[in-house]
Amino acid sequence: MRDAYHEELDSIGDGLVEMARLVGSAIGRATTAILDADLKLAENVIEADQKVDELQHELEARAIALLARQQPVATDLRIVVTSLRMSADLERSGDLAQHVAKLARLRYPDRGVPRDLHATILEMGQLAQRLMAKAAEVIITKDVDLALQLEQDDDAMDLLHRTLFQHLMDDRWKHGIETAVDVTLLGRYYERFADHAVSVAKRVVYLVTGEHADEIQAELQTEIPTVPGAQEA
Repeated sequence: MRDAYHEELDSIGDGLVEMARLVGSAIGRATTAILDADLKLAENVIEADQKVDELQHELEARAIALLARQQPVATDLRIVVTSLRMSADLERSGDLAQHVAKLARLRYPDRGVPRDLHATILEMGQLAQRLMAKAAEVIITKDVDLALQLEQDDDAMDLLHRTLFQHLMDDRWKHGIETAVDVTLLGRYYERFADHAVSVAKRVVYLVTGEHADEIQAELQTEIPTVPGAQEA
C-alpha cells in the first residue's frame, strides 16, 4: 500500500513535468507562428492547449483522491498541495502561449509583429521557453539553488519588456494604434509566462525546504560578507 501511495505521488510530479514541457514547447511554437504568420502552426498551438488542460484535470483528480484516501501530513501534504498550485501556474502558462497563437491567427495573413521588433519578440519567446525548461528541471531535480536562479533569469525578461515599451513610446513609432495594442499584449503575455515559470520554481523551493523562496533569498543576502571599506568608497 505504501509503495502504491508513493507511486501516486511520483505520478503527480511526472504530470507536472509533462505540463511544463508542453507549455514550453507551446510558447516556442506560438512565437514562430506570430513572427512568420504561420496559420497552421498557430492553429496547432491553440488546439494543443486542450492536452494541457486535460493533464491539469487529471492531476487535480489524483491529488484530491490522495488527500481523501491517504490524508497525508507534513512533507507529503506539502507535496500534494504545492503540486496543485504548480499545476495552476502551468495551465495558465499554456493559456498565455495560446493567446500568442490566437493573435497570430487574428492578424493572418499579415505578420503580427513589425519587422523592427522581430528580434525582441524572438528573444522574449526563446527566453520564455528556456525559463520553463529550467522550471521543468527544477521539478525533476528539486534543486533549490537552480530554482532560486530563475528569478534572476527573469530579470532579462523584464528588461526586454521595458524595451518594447520604449519602442511604443518613441515619437518615431509608425505602425499605428492597432499594432501598438498587439505589441503591448504580446509583451504582457511573455512577461506573465516568465512569472509563472518563476512561480513554479519558488513552489519547489517551498516543497523541499518548507520555507518560501523570498525568505531564503533574504537570508542569503544577510549572509553576504561586507567588504571592508566598501561604504567609504
